[in-house]
Amino acid sequence: MSLSPSLEAAFNSQIHIEFDSVYAYLQLSADFKERNLDGFSSWMHLQSQEEWEHAMKFTEFLLSRGGTVRLQAIEAPLSGFATPVEAFERALAHEQRVSKSIHDLYARAMAESDFASLPLLQWFVNEQVEEEATVAGIVERLRMVGAEPTGLLFMDRELAARAGGGRGGS
Repeated sequence: MSLSPSLEAAFNSQIHIEFDSVYAYLQLSADFKERNLDGFSSWMHLQSQEEWEHAMKFTEFLLSRGGTVRLQAIEAPLSGFATPVEAFERALAHEQRVSKSIHDLYARAMAESDFASLPLLQWFVNEQVEEEATVAGIVERLRMVGAEPTGLLFMDRELAARAGGGRGGS
């Protein structure tokens, strides 16, 4: 069973959001690198790679259902931030936007009785719960640390330990 035109368009929109996430995290990675916070930079870089994998998962699914991929232009992400907590608050807001988009896509698939899309979308719903929780936890720890240099360097070292290919910093 192929996708309806409206569901195909919704999947293409989600692909765009995932590639937008790649850019957003790459920019944050570069911004942290410029500040010599290599652990934060590495965490953001790995997050960017994970978002690429998500975009490809949606792309492959759309193609497997006989859909047409229509890539859209990606705007330049915001660059720079006042504090590391501001950068992670931006990341959290972005993850919340991604979650809402996935929920909307899930609701559309349900409304159209497109049951073949639901397992993939449920995986992403679960993934976003983890993504938001991870980033929210980092935000809270950064708020506790504030501008205290020792705490920031400790967190930089902690985030550097994120293994490649793991989810959301796990």
